[in-house]
Amino acid sequence: MVVEEPISLRIGGGCCGKDDNGGDDRCEGSGVVGDGGGIYLWRWSSRVLYNKNLWDFCGFRETQFRNRRFVNWVVVDFWKFESGRSVMVEEEKHPIHGEIVQENEPKGGICGCFWAPFYWFKMLAMEMHWSFVFSVVVIYGISQGLGGALARVGTEYYMKDVQKVQPSEAQVYSGLISIPWIVKPIWGILTDVIPIFGYHRKPYFILAGALGVISMLYLSMHEKLHLFLALLALTAGSAGNAIADVTVDACVAQNSGSHPLLAADMISLGALSSSIGALVGFSFSGILAHLIGPVAVLGLLAIPAGLVLSVGVVLKESYTPGFAYRQVTEKFIGAAKAMWTTLKCREVWRPCVYMYFSLALSLNIYQGMFYWCTDAEDGPSFSKETIGYIYSIGSVGSLLGAILYQYGLKDYPFRDLCFWTQLLFGLSGMLDLVLVLRLNLKFGIPDYLFVVIDTSVSQMINRLKWMPLLVLSSKLCPPGIEGTLFALLMSIDNAGVLSSSWGGGLLLHVLKVTRTEFDNLWLAILIRNILRISPLCLLFLMPGSDPNSSILPTDILNAEGGSQNLETKNIELASLVDNVDGR
Repeated sequence: MVVEEPISLRIGGGCCGKDDNGGDDRCEGSGVVGDGGGIYLWRWSSRVLYNKNLWDFCGFRETQFRNRRFVNWVVVDFWKFESGRSVMVEEEKHPIHGEIVQENEPKGGICGCFWAPFYWFKMLAMEMHWSFVFSVVVIYGISQGLGGALARVGTEYYMKDVQKVQPSEAQVYSGLISIPWIVKPIWGILTDVIPIFGYHRKPYFILAGALGVISMLYLSMHEKLHLFLALLALTAGSAGNAIADVTVDACVAQNSGSHPLLAADMISLGALSSSIGALVGFSFSGILAHLIGPVAVLGLLAIPAGLVLSVGVVLKESYTPGFAYRQVTEKFIGAAKAMWTTLKCREVWRPCVYMYFSLALSLNIYQGMFYWCTDAEDGPSFSKETIGYIYSIGSVGSLLGAILYQYGLKDYPFRDLCFWTQLLFGLSGMLDLVLVLRLNLKFGIPDYLFVVIDTSVSQMINRLKWMPLLVLSSKLCPPGIEGTLFALLMSIDNAGVLSSSWGGGLLLHVLKVTRTEFDNLWLAILIRNILRISPLCLLFLMPGSDPNSSILPTDILNAEGGSQNLETKNIELASLVDNVDGR
């Protein structure tokens, strides 16, 4: 049997195709149950459909599944066959169209390993549509990764050198700037429920980009801006990032619901994009802060914001005609009821409690460490360029953490991963204590090398700790309110981050850690490290099941969303000139 022509349904580098020996009940010799014309499954990424051990990092390998039966839920949920029948592949191997094999199969050896990430990228683009991959790279990689790196260094030096605030104050102000991320459910409800001019996504991307461009340009054009106005501009820019983030999060949640076995791949794509963008951004952030100053660095953030705006311009989205704006209140109430019904589910609220406390109890005293590294007389006294280089090398640790999770840890149960990552997270904090007590110099390790090791290890463990929580959050979103509920779950996480930031600022204030006094900084680090391990007492709240399986109960998955059935599954980013057919 030869596959004559592949159709659009694709999984992991393979596809479905019609054979030339159709039958009423069964394709002759193919072992696939059909309904007339016959459908022949011939090539796929084995990890996606059946056995994770057959996944090859160096590419997609052709695999025969002998005497294996795929249960109905796999066929229905992932291949979308209307018949919903089981599929069995027999031992007989059938020839395949040679051109298609050559297109999708990489070479082996070192060359194959080099091209493997590109084939993985291509597989995601084929399965999720290239527009989804593009939007993830733009939002996570350029806006949050590269732009976030510039924003971090620029804001830190802006508060320290331009506004001249204390470390505890800077810690509190950083929490204030992040408030738009706490109210992400509002942005989620807006984008899910209320279309603007008939579109659910385009206007919100445009709004997000416009907020970022205007606020950052305003901040950069005023060298001596009042602290209140500066915080207002930084918060507006943060709101733009939050709106763009919640919009792309809705796409991630939708695809995680329709392709649960690829949920970890989607999170890995976002994490890898963010890490690479941060690596590039941090590499230049310190140099730019030294050459043009922190105010001008913040002005450069208008460029990533402009790219977000352009995403909204080129977004091809199904038009929603005749929207009844008078029913907005009713739709808000419906969405709220659907969220409340989901949150009451035991499988949802228990992980939410753990996620909040695992973040809130990990007090953030970073501003104290930053001031000590740059201003303390007995400290390292790092320059702006050195700080940027340290951050860039630290982002490599974050990238390694994302790769390690993608290719080694994503199939482990959530509870086991959270135990080890939380434990290592607490232990890694002891490196800061060694640095502040200057023990590294007694062992002959220079400050720069030790801080690079400290930052890289901390970033890698933090990424490993964060990614299972993201994957779990994407799996807790029922159909219909994906964007809203995912935004709510992320806002719970951001509330934990805010609590951590303000708690750390309070700790620095109580211990009298200022711009010039760092005597009690070691005690703040020790208290923080102890609190980092305390969430292990709540680990029983996390699910211990297979991370590739569905977590939500069937009744919630099959229930209709409280808002409306949004026509967003086929949203695509399209050229203003060319009309792409979807593949």
